[in-house]
Amino acid sequence: MSARALAAAATTFAFAGCAVGPDYVKPTVEIPATYGELAPPDANTPASATANAPARSEAVAEGTPAAWWISFGDPELSSIVSRTVASNLTLAQAEARVLEARSSERISAADLYPMIGSSASFTRARASRNGAGVLEQGHWYDLYFAGFDANWELDFFGGNRRAVESADASVEASEHDRDAVLVSLLGEVGLEYVTYRSLQQRVMLTEQNLDAQQKTLDLTQRLFAAGLAPELDVQRAAAQVATTAAAIPALREQQAQTLHALSVLVGELPMTLAPELAATGPIPTPPAQVAVGLPSDLLLRRPDVARAERQLASQTAQIGVATRDLFPRFFLSGVGGLASVKSKDFFEWDSLAASFGPSVTWPIFQGGRIKANIAFQDEAQQELLAAYRQAVLQAFQDVEDALVAFAEQQAARDRLTDAVKANQRATELARNLYAQGLTDFLTVLVAEENLFTSQDSLAQTQRDVALQLIALYKALGGGWEVASATP
Repeated sequence: MSARALAAAATTFAFAGCAVGPDYVKPTVEIPATYGELAPPDANTPASATANAPARSEAVAEGTPAAWWISFGDPELSSIVSRTVASNLTLAQAEARVLEARSSERISAADLYPMIGSSASFTRARASRNGAGVLEQGHWYDLYFAGFDANWELDFFGGNRRAVESADASVEASEHDRDAVLVSLLGEVGLEYVTYRSLQQRVMLTEQNLDAQQKTLDLTQRLFAAGLAPELDVQRAAAQVATTAAAIPALREQQAQTLHALSVLVGELPMTLAPELAATGPIPTPPAQVAVGLPSDLLLRRPDVARAERQLASQTAQIGVATRDLFPRFFLSGVGGLASVKSKDFFEWDSLAASFGPSVTWPIFQGGRIKANIAFQDEAQQELLAAYRQAVLQAFQDVEDALVAFAEQQAARDRLTDAVKANQRATELARNLYAQGLTDFLTVLVAEENLFTSQDSLAQTQRDVALQLIALYKALGGGWEVASATP
């Protein structure tokens, strides 16, 4: 190709605004009309298996999940969330990465503009006596210089514009990454808070059962002293009291460790939250209805999916950056200043020195490096395309998993509530019958053990219901919009 033809082609590219490499197009993905776990039940499913209990929360397609922690109606949880958003150090790192990406974008954008510099120098030199030149050989002389230089790459083929496009997408990816960190962080705060409250409840229930079992032991000892009960009953009752008491230290250990984790999430020392959380509080209760929105909204709410899509866009632009190396690069350069061997003549017109003109560089042979780099960038794009599609599938799986877990944990909670009521009545009857000598102590022992087990299981299931709701909100990508706007 002649120089004139090459210049014409370059001009055409420049004025048409074209850029080498593929233009990014957001991939299309299959989106279901509704979540499978919210679909109407099968005709063969018994009505009793799908009917909501009075206290059951229902997931509905209407509405948009936002500040989910407010839906629990727990001011303490809302306060901890606000402080976490303001002070958490993991989130601070994510914010710093956003600022880093923005600075990197400005570095890339700078290549679109002329680079202008200035310099000044003083040189003391001696001309060679055996050399040639206009200065007198063998004598020392001074050279004064001050001026400006400029260099501007004419981005005919759009390589620099592709680099800026890639950097812009990387900034957006880092912002979505920060939001993804925020969603995960808020979920972790909810998990630790709910776990802490459940441990408080379990300690309280264990202490209440321990007190009741101690009273049973006292009764057994009185009956033994009166010759109305064997020593075996006393030893069984004593063993039961000791076993129940032994469960408390392990629960308190977990409670303390959970408190430590929650305090660190707020960005404070491990015992900071101890005074305000010392009083036993209830396990957060889900609202009557949980808004999950439509599947078509999920890709807009999930920041990890948005991050994967922006990473794909950034990598697509990198293909253009690599392709640019196949073409020539055009520059305009210039230097201007004052130069003189005598200081008194420095500011005279005759001291002016200047040069300017275009230049071109074009790699001829690099051993296949350029084409290999283009292929590398193209394969990296295919990898990120697969990662984006996988992120979409994972998002829908997370929601479906959380929906079924939330529903089934509520069903388990309802059954355990009935079990606790039955065991409380059975324990009351067994104690009364034993006191009247109408049953043996083993019946009392079994009843009390069953009551303690069912109460502890209920407390854990109540915890799991709240945790599964938090997992559902997290899967829906809810919360970052409100939390990120918190001052």
